[in-house]
Amino acid sequence: MSDDPRWQTEDEPAETIEETIKRLAGLSQRDYESLRKSEAKRLNWRLSRLDEEVAVIRRANGPPPEIVPDPLGRADLHVDEAELPAVASELAKHLARRPMLFDRGGPVRLTKDAQSDAMKALPLTVDTVTNECHEVCRPFHSTQTPDGPEQEYITLPVRVASLYLDRRDRLGLRPLDGIACSPLLHDDGSIRTAAGYDTETRLWCERAPTVTVPDAPTKADAEAALLYLRKAFRTFCFADAPRVTDPAYPVPVVDVTQPPRADEGAFLTGLMTAVCRPSLPLAPGMVIRAPQFSGAGTGKGLLVRAICIIAFGAHPRAMTGGHDPAELDKRIVSALISADFALFLDNLNSTALRSDVLASVITERPAVVRPLGRSEILVLNSAAFVVITGNALTISEDMARRLLTVDLDAGTESPEARPFVGDFLGGIQANRADLLRAALTIWRWGRLSSPALKSGRAMGSFPQWARWCRDPLLALGCADPADRIATTKAQDPRRAALGELFTAWWKHHNGAGIAVSELHDDVRVLADPMNRGRQYLATRIRNLAGTRVAGFALSHHPMDGAWVADRYSLTKTETETAAPAGVPDDDEGAL
Repeated sequence: MSDDPRWQTEDEPAETIEETIKRLAGLSQRDYESLRKSEAKRLNWRLSRLDEEVAVIRRANGPPPEIVPDPLGRADLHVDEAELPAVASELAKHLARRPMLFDRGGPVRLTKDAQSDAMKALPLTVDTVTNECHEVCRPFHSTQTPDGPEQEYITLPVRVASLYLDRRDRLGLRPLDGIACSPLLHDDGSIRTAAGYDTETRLWCERAPTVTVPDAPTKADAEAALLYLRKAFRTFCFADAPRVTDPAYPVPVVDVTQPPRADEGAFLTGLMTAVCRPSLPLAPGMVIRAPQFSGAGTGKGLLVRAICIIAFGAHPRAMTGGHDPAELDKRIVSALISADFALFLDNLNSTALRSDVLASVITERPAVVRPLGRSEILVLNSAAFVVITGNALTISEDMARRLLTVDLDAGTESPEARPFVGDFLGGIQANRADLLRAALTIWRWGRLSSPALKSGRAMGSFPQWARWCRDPLLALGCADPADRIATTKAQDPRRAALGELFTAWWKHHNGAGIAVSELHDDVRVLADPMNRGRQYLATRIRNLAGTRVAGFALSHHPMDGAWVADRYSLTKTETETAAPAGVPDDDEGAL
């Protein structure tokens, strides 16, 4: 072999090259892989030529020695300091097989929350990547010694973990849209349960009870199921519900012999929404409110927990809104990433609910969000049931069509002092299967009767939700929660202020076209209460062009010439009222 001219180089004699090839051929395949690039470079050979020469020696002398396998069954991961991106790519292949790692706008790990005993998703960090790596791999690098190369097992370098996280859309992880703790529903009325990851829905499924629902429930079955649900919640003080005295209860209870009115109907629709939420692409959220000074103790949080026990078999994790809108959005994004079955904002008292992030998540799928303090954006599919509670809580106009509104009023100064007996939530938990069966009976009856059911008022982005959750209840006599949208919008402080401004404008100017400088002082004060000046006022009025509120519409009339002021005029329009059934509202199809 040493006489072969192929082994001659200017830098090394043939004998030295031959010894190098024999030494490489005698290494294990893993050790050879760790050295082949550096040796080929030193010899100034192509890698293919080095592989061919090593293969010749191995065929003559026998295969390389086998590596003693890891007793834990972990694969070896060679860490080549010169090719760390390639190492991160190889690591991604190993971690893609981890059963609890998923893609949720970035890599996350599903873990059980000790307090709620429910699963939640936690974003991977450098440390968690390292831990996950060592569950399936043994990182090692090769070092040169006088006796030849030796492998040394090491902790995964931080740089490799960082490069892994930076791959984002090239990790090969399964997408996770949410966590489902109830049966999975289909548009044809079929119901199924799943355990673990469900590839069809991209949901992690757990704790879904086996519920027997009639194959073809009749309207009488649905009416009986609705009555069963109403009786379970009859002690709650729905603001507009007629109440009666019942010797079995220490407080007045809802008169279930009369049809559910707006507040009770909105609650029942919210309960149906929670049960169906994992199987729906989009659904409105739910707001439970009470008066400002007599709202504590009305049962807002208790009602939320009861809904979640029926739908998901667990208590929701409550969080407050924080000290400012940015903190609220930060908390919302964090909760969405964790894929909780419910997004529960508690005690938003004496405030106007306004959040672009929450509005986007409710009406868009996927929704694009940006975690506070980070430059990248996340694309998330949310299957969370959104529910919000608060005293004296008002809803901004942009949120009005996105939320079902339930008002509670105990009719007493101290609602918390009302006497109750027994463990309400314990009873709900014990009867979860029956309560869930009742809700699913109504749902299945609605799906099988869908062509004959009359649709309620359209709610823009939620046509499937309306068919599944709202319309069956309307057919059973419940009030349409969508009829409250106009009232909710009117309660928005910004909308009310605009209505006052336009009313004063019409009083002083009627429909005449006027310049901003010609506005009456009463109108100026309403448009610029802080007296910020002429430029602010002109900008404010220009930005209001096209606005329709309180039965008025503001029009902008641009004028020719650089020194001629534009003019504005009001026209009267029809005041917004509840649309007839099946007639789209102004937001139909809007995001």
